Parts: sequence; structure tokens; C-alpha cells
Amino acid sequence: MKKLLLLLVLTLVLTSCANTKKYNTQIRSLHSVASLQNDVDKVYTQLKRHHPNLHLYISEERLDFKMDSLKKSIDKPLTSYAFYAKIGPVIGSIRQGHINVFAPKKRFKRKEYKALSKKEFTFNDLDFDYLEDTLLVTNTRSKDSFLVGSEVVKIEDEKISDLIAKYKTQITSDGYNTTLQDRVLGKRFAGYYNSDKYFIDSLQVTFKKEDSLFQKVFMRVNKDKKNKDTIPSDSIKKEVVVKLTKEQRKEKKQKAKIERKHNELYGYNKTRDEYIRDIAFIGKDSSVAYMKIRGFMGGKYKKFYEASFEQIDSVKAENLIIDLRNNGGGSLAEIAELYAYLADKPFQFLEAGEVNSRVPFLKMAMSNTSSTGTIIFAGLFSPFIAVHNVLKTKKKDGKLYYKFKQSKLAEPKENNFKGDVYVLINGHSFSASSVLSNQLQASNRAVFVGEETGGAYNSTVAGIFKIYELPETKLKIRIGLMELETPYKQEPGGYGVKPDHVILPTLKDRRENNDPELNWILNTIENKKE
Repeated sequence: MKKLLLLLVLTLVLTSCANTKKYNTQIRSLHSVASLQNDVDKVYTQLKRHHPNLHLYISEERLDFKMDSLKKSIDKPLTSYAFYAKIGPVIGSIRQGHINVFAPKKRFKRKEYKALSKKEFTFNDLDFDYLEDTLLVTNTRSKDSFLVGSEVVKIEDEKISDLIAKYKTQITSDGYNTTLQDRVLGKRFAGYYNSDKYFIDSLQVTFKKEDSLFQKVFMRVNKDKKNKDTIPSDSIKKEVVVKLTKEQRKEKKQKAKIERKHNELYGYNKTRDEYIRDIAFIGKDSSVAYMKIRGFMGGKYKKFYEASFEQIDSVKAENLIIDLRNNGGGSLAEIAELYAYLADKPFQFLEAGEVNSRVPFLKMAMSNTSSTGTIIFAGLFSPFIAVHNVLKTKKKDGKLYYKFKQSKLAEPKENNFKGDVYVLINGHSFSASSVLSNQLQASNRAVFVGEETGGAYNSTVAGIFKIYELPETKLKIRIGLMELETPYKQEPGGYGVKPDHVILPTLKDRRENNDPELNWILNTIENKKE
């Protein structure tokens, strides 16, 4: 029995290694014209089969033409990455920001992956902002603080302007607004660069600061050595380990428990060393509540909002600033929860969402990218999932609609905030951020400052997603399966939530760590007091 088990494990390991090698060879090889055109057909079939409102911003005839033109333009063998560069702009022309195409990445054997997981690529420590045609370093999570405020001129032999132009074709907002591209390019530049390349072990970047050019090489380094001092270890006295008493151990354990609960409440992001949600009291007399929300996901959001609004109420704050800049979205349940603390009358948060199937959750689970465990689970519980989905869907005017929990009439919270609300938005306020902003603006509940959101005002197709892998090139396409449609509409459609006061930061603002949008709100509040 033991020999049989050992043989089975060995077979699985060898099969996995062979599959890894085959996959890596395939994504770097040239694919035939016929197989590439077949992948185009596969993409289009998946979009038409699963996306509930594919032609919201582009006609069927126009999209047919673009897909056909794409196939005709493929007249020679291409690698997966060259194909990714060709198909990306066509998918972008659909103008639905949740439809994404992902380039395949190198796979690793178990031993390689284990070794790689102990390292970090130092280029990913940099945060960027793209404005005034400049890619600016705004923050670093390493010791290279001198890089902050410098411009990226070139990466290896590629000019940054060429890379920006290339990546812009891969980014699309919901509809016709253009604010999303620049904001996303800045915040996710490292991610786009990594996706564009097969695998990066090191790279040389040329920077410019105060009219001086300099270069730096970024590499993969061991995590445990990354932040250690370079002082020789023999020149430092070894720290004497003091054995803790029982009371000290208990105190240490209690402190760790408090810290763990705090991190859970605020949604601590260890990689970035920051909280997803945070609240502070700012202004001249620290009487203005400032809530920064970087994303609607992670952490115990219900407890956070409950505690935050209790705190706001206890200090009698009359002004609340909600910062949704660079908030790419997340949970529908969370934004509905937050809005209930801001609403001043009963509200319907969403309308029933259009879907292409009576069993959208099964469609999501039964994909060729789903894990074996997910498929088995979905298969075993498919009768229950199907009954739940069918009860939630209804047909109207020949279309299927899924009724969300947030489609019902809801009441404001008992301790809902009754003061003045200001909301900071920019082009990277997307998806759930735009849905929340729509509600606040349509109900005249908040004053908006910044720039137009990247997410559309009227609706977005998201909710749950199907991720499909193309058979030849191994690209993956993500397709939203539910249309989230708000009760409030604006004409013409296809644009984001527009601010009441347009204020855009400049390069000078970023270099001087100045926040013109936030400062405008604080000055406005002070002027009202006077």
C-alpha cells in the first residue's frame, strides 16, 4: 500500500513538472495563424454567451467588424505576448472596464516556487503617479527614499513614453470618460510592466531628478535580508535574549491580540503596510471626520463603520470627508452598509441586474480556470445553487434579471450622520466607488471634489466573474456576469460621476506632498464657520 501511494505521489510530481515545462514552452513559442484566429473566436463566443450587456457602448455590427479585422490582421505566427498586445485594444473598444485580458505568466516547479516565494522584487516597492505626461515616484517601501520625487525616464532600453502609450491601449473605463487611464497607469504601472514581460529577475531603470539623470538596478532579494543594515554583523554586540516572566508573556500575548483585532477591523494590508479603511479627525480644531477608504474589501467592515460613526457622533462632528480616490471598488454589501449611515430617508440601492443565465453562480464556478476543488464543490451542491439562483432570477421583456439583496427598500441606520458630507473622487474611483458616489450625488447628500470617476454613473457589469483561459495562447479573459444598475440615471450615459468642484493635482503638488483637493474642502469648512 505504501509503495502504491509513493508511486502515485511520484507520478503526480513528474506529471506536474512535465505540465509546467510544456506550459512555459507553449506561451513563449510562436503560434500558428489558424490557432490564433481560433483563440479570437473563442474570446468572442465567451463574451456573447456570458456578458449581459455587451453592446452598451458599441454596436453589434461594429464589434463584429473589429473582431473580424483582428483575425485578418493576424497573418503570421505570434507569441502569446504579441497576441496579447493585439487583442487588448479590441477588447478595450467594448468600453466595459471589468472586461480584462491577462497575459500568461511563467509557471514554476514546486521547488522553484518555494525559493521564489522567499524573495521580493524591489521594483514592486515603488508607488507611482502619472500626471502631466510624467511617471513620478511618489512613495517607496524600501530604504531608497531618495527615489521619491524622481521621474522615470527609461526602463532597460524602452522609453517610458513608449511604454505608457502601449499600456494605455490595455486600459478602459466604463463608457467614454478618459480619467481612468492616467490614474490607473500610475497606481498599477509596476503590475502592467510585469504582465508585459515573461519573467523579470532584474531590470535597470533610468530616473531624472532635479535635471540629473541616474540609474538603478532592481533585483529579486531575500525578504529577510531586504531591510537589514549593511553594517558587518561582527561590529554589533549580540542582543542578549531576556527570558520573559509569566506576567510579561501574558501582557505580550494580550498586546498581540489587541493588535490583531485592530488589523482585522481596519483591514490591514501587510504587503503595503497600510490599512484599507481608516478614520481620523483633522482640521484646525480636529473636528472634521476624515474617512479614507482604499477599497471595499477585506477586514470587518460592519464593525468598522459601526465604531466609526459612534465615534463621529460622540465628538459631535458636523463635517465628514470620505476619500474614495484610487478606490477601485469591491463589495456591493459594504457600500450599501456605508450608505445606510449617510442616507436621510428610505432608499433602494440597486435595481435588479440583467444576467445571461438563470444560474450565474454555476457559470462562474464551472470555468476552465476553476480549481478542481471548486468544480467538485459546485458539482456536489449544484442542485442547491441552481434552486437559489433560479429563485433569484425572473424574466421581464425577454430579458433575465437577478434580484440583489440591495434591490429592496432599506432604512437608514438609527445613528445615521446628519451633517455635511464631502466626497473626494478621481479617475481611479471605479466600480463600487462609482455606484456609491451615484447614490450620494443623486440624493444630494454630498459635495464632490476632484475629477470624474472612471466608473460609469448609470451602471456597471460586475458582481461575479467568469475567467476563461484561451486554449492556444493561454491568455485569460475576465467577464462580468451581472449588470449593477442604479435607480438613478443621467443622460447622456457612459460618463462617470462628475465633481461639483473640479480640482486636479499637479506635479508640484505631488513633489511637495500637497493635497489641493483636501485643502479646498478644509478651507471651505473653515470659511463656513467664519
